[in-house]
Amino acid sequence: MWHTQPGNFYGLRAEISIWGYPEINYSQESGASIQIYCQDGGHFNLIEARFHVSPSLYHNRDVRFFTYWTNDSKLPGCYNFQCPGFVSASGAPLVPGQAVAPPSSYGQYDHYVRLSLNKDPNSGDWVVYRHDLGTPQFLGYFPVKLCPTMPLIQALTGFVNYFNTTNGPPMGSGHFPDENDRKYAYFKHIKKYHSNGHPYDPIVATMVPFNDRRDCYKVTDFQPDIGKGYVFHYGGPGGCIG
Repeated sequence: MWHTQPGNFYGLRAEISIWGYPEINYSQESGASIQIYCQDGGHFNLIEARFHVSPSLYHNRDVRFFTYWTNDSKLPGCYNFQCPGFVSASGAPLVPGQAVAPPSSYGQYDHYVRLSLNKDPNSGDWVVYRHDLGTPQFLGYFPVKLCPTMPLIQALTGFVNYFNTTNGPPMGSGHFPDENDRKYAYFKHIKKYHSNGHPYDPIVATMVPFNDRRDCYKVTDFQPDIGKGYVFHYGGPGGCIG
């Protein structure tokens, strides 16, 4: 991931490349997300909007949009509508649990969704929009009570979940990243949000990389690129144990 240091932040927007994993094991998960960590005493609440493949959750290997929240980032939380949390907008063009197709194809074409998760300056709720369908489309919101306080950490994250006695699944495109969008997973056209709800270009110095399995997965520099805005690539073939 690339994340901010703790501070007063109001959300993120990015184009997130969509990748499928037809061979992923039933108990595994792989995907990418926008995350907001909200400090609450000695722990962090977490809300996020993301895309993943999770056979155990849906009983298939489709790529799906989903939402997640927990009142302690070290403990399990709630996916989609498993418990009260994310409120889906009426008539939203993308709802939690919905399949997203087609995924990107290595070396041929890339498919992305431009997504934002930011604090509404009026209600204080954390709103989710999709931005790649012409005009921005309101998908829903996390009520302010799920993340009411500052400081915050916000992050753009590639992730996997698996039992530590098994081989880890691929992340991103399943290849170590370079800068070819048709071969490697990315977050690009990355924006932060002002308190007034307007997006702006991030400052590289305020972003910090984190990788807890450098032997399995890689992440490139966070930097501006012509035609891509602020961008980074990530991923790897997996295969790690533990």
